[in-house]
Amino acid sequence: MVYDVVSAFKEVVMRLAGPLLAVTMAASVGVLAQAPAATRAGVQTPTFSRDVVPILQRSCQNCHRPNSIAPMSLLTYDDTRPWARSIKARTETREMPPWFVDRTIGINRFKNDISLTDQEIATIGKWVDAGAPRGNPADMPPPAQFPDVTAWQIPNPDLVVTTDEARVVPATGPDWWGNIVTADAVTTEDRWIKSVEVKPVQGFKAVHHIVTSIVSPDDPRALADSGDAGGTLSEYSIGKNGDAYDEGTARLLPAGSKINFNVHLHSIGEDTPVKGAIAFHFYPKGYQPKYIMRAHLLGGDTEQMLDIPANTDNVRLDTYVGLAFPSVITQFEPHMHNRGKAMCLEAIYPPSKQAAFSRNGGTKSEILSCVDRFNFGWVRAYEYADNVAPVVPAGTILHMISWHNNSSSNKINYDPTNWIGFGNRTIDDMSHMWLGYYNISEEEYQQRIAARQSHPTEQQQP
Repeated sequence: MVYDVVSAFKEVVMRLAGPLLAVTMAASVGVLAQAPAATRAGVQTPTFSRDVVPILQRSCQNCHRPNSIAPMSLLTYDDTRPWARSIKARTETREMPPWFVDRTIGINRFKNDISLTDQEIATIGKWVDAGAPRGNPADMPPPAQFPDVTAWQIPNPDLVVTTDEARVVPATGPDWWGNIVTADAVTTEDRWIKSVEVKPVQGFKAVHHIVTSIVSPDDPRALADSGDAGGTLSEYSIGKNGDAYDEGTARLLPAGSKINFNVHLHSIGEDTPVKGAIAFHFYPKGYQPKYIMRAHLLGGDTEQMLDIPANTDNVRLDTYVGLAFPSVITQFEPHMHNRGKAMCLEAIYPPSKQAAFSRNGGTKSEILSCVDRFNFGWVRAYEYADNVAPVVPAGTILHMISWHNNSSSNKINYDPTNWIGFGNRTIDDMSHMWLGYYNISEEEYQQRIAARQSHPTEQQQP
């Protein structure tokens, strides 16, 4: 582990609870010395055409293509060859692709996992060590098909809502953040949301984040997370993907609602017009979902709670929230700024009636997931696979633990000599986690737990 505090925390948790259990490759261009075509007799050397391209297509090219967010294209051999050493280095350290879930603890199956397997990393390393051979062009798979970089990533949006007018960010000046509410209602009838995505459609380089929320006609003050059908919808940060809800699970966009865009903008050296937008994909009209998706912001984003002394590493913050009903947690999304280091989500379970009278009774806890190398440049929502998504009983306490590094060992720390607290500016910091979950009945909770216990191999890590 890269930090002693979390390593120790893991060991304690594993003893007590047991297991429940891309993409910026910026580096200098170098000349790669050619090596023999095969490392030893009988061993086939990986080639770009046969072995490396399928890996790039799955986990890299979505960002590493012309006009996308990565600084270089990795579509062709000629594009990729100058970056071979960098690709090997960044994949071996798991800096790329940008997937920062700790693979040694908690749940490690996710719907949107773009990380590489150990075998894929080894294949890239062997290819580079062999001189990065092109191989037979006939072995190349068909080119991967990607949507236009300006297109929405959620499927077939039914409604796109933009801010009414562009806000010009001056070339120089302080950060700006505020609420921009649409002038008119965006729907005249109730609609159930199946997926939602937020992004800048103009001036994305000047956007720190956009958080969208529903302004219900019944509660026009609802500009923040209510934890219910209204409130916070979805967030845009660099690297953030959209939110797709499980089948039968939905959020309600009530008739007459407006959309609030809570926007944080910063100057980039030139006057920059910025517009934000949100796209919705709905269930069919008349549809009634089985579950209502809920959003919750868990964390310590207050001046009193976030206290990061100067020249200090592993500054820990703990925050808690209780769940009144049995629930299924569908995703988590850590959020900190440049001093953010790591974040874990723990479930503290209520004692059962049997445990309360047993010799070893008492409360049990379990680490659900950790991000052990938080990267502010890639704020991701991690979507649990259906068969391992945490199913927790009523009375569960969710415990978020975050660590910050305000020392000189943090390469992107602006100034380790300053105390840091909560603030909206990039040079300040934050500590919160977006959670997606839905409630289920006690009967369904018991059924789901029984089903998992009857198929324990499905819960094992791959």
